[in-house]
Amino acid sequence: MAIENKSIHMKKLRYILFFLLGCIYIVDAQQMPQYSQYMLNDYVTNPAIAGTKEYYQARSNNRYQWIGIVDAPKTYILSIYGPDKRKDIGYGGYAFNDVTGPTSRTGIYGSYSYNFRIDGDIRISLGLSAGLLQFKIDGSKVILHDEGDPSFGDAMYVKYTPDATFGTYVYAHNFYGGIGISQLFGNKINFKDLESIDKSNLKQHLFMNAGYLYAINEEFVLEPSFMFKAVYPIPVHFDITTRIIYQEIAWFGVSWRTGFAKQTTDALNLMIGYNHENQLIFGYSYDITLSNLKNYSSGTHELMIGFRFNKIKKSMSRAKIY
Repeated sequence: MAIENKSIHMKKLRYILFFLLGCIYIVDAQQMPQYSQYMLNDYVTNPAIAGTKEYYQARSNNRYQWIGIVDAPKTYILSIYGPDKRKDIGYGGYAFNDVTGPTSRTGIYGSYSYNFRIDGDIRISLGLSAGLLQFKIDGSKVILHDEGDPSFGDAMYVKYTPDATFGTYVYAHNFYGGIGISQLFGNKINFKDLESIDKSNLKQHLFMNAGYLYAINEEFVLEPSFMFKAVYPIPVHFDITTRIIYQEIAWFGVSWRTGFAKQTTDALNLMIGYNHENQLIFGYSYDITLSNLKNYSSGTHELMIGFRFNKIKKSMSRAKIY
């Protein structure tokens, strides 16, 4: 009987861990954190961007998803990156923390990139980032069906694993586009104290984004862009965004995001932003939930704060304004 009870306990625990590891960073069945203002901190998904700007800058994204749902995901990202003063290379780094209920994932990365001219003002950049991921489950926050079940204690379960991202990026004065491949190693996530629990593999994620700057007149610039996300065997997921930028000072944008299931809409995103004296940059977005979660959530808030340092080199190729 004791053996049978232990088997039942482990089976329930396996289901719990499978759910937590599956949801830990899943936004529409993806393991990577997602954010609406992807065009304002695109370095996070593509390290090749590090040396393509004329200055160093720091960007912070803070995302509070599905307000109203208990233990909904919260994501915090901080990045800093820029070019070498003399060479066509770039350096950068970023850290993030993604929390969903009793589970969390934290990562810290450093990157290197090299860019070169291919024709006129068109340039290509290649980049690689490497870092360390920490997965954590707080057992004290997990509520089991049977109170006092010894299978899953109040301990803190932690796992570390190396990680890397590769990216390529093409850009000119009025367009940009890039591809980033995250979680290159595809490592398994298994906790030492829970070896009987099914292991979860980190899947390679493909991020592809592109945009174009069209000058309507001397005051307004129109920037259509998209972010394409794919991970096998999940259906393709993408955002389509349009921003109108006024005198490089303020902008308003609208974005449409597909859902996990084919031919569904996940959210409509509204965003605004302000650039203060070419140094402080603020961006805010509000996601209007259109999936079935709209019955339980009032939406998603995301705040971006950036700081641009002084220009250290000249370039005619960088397309994006902010």
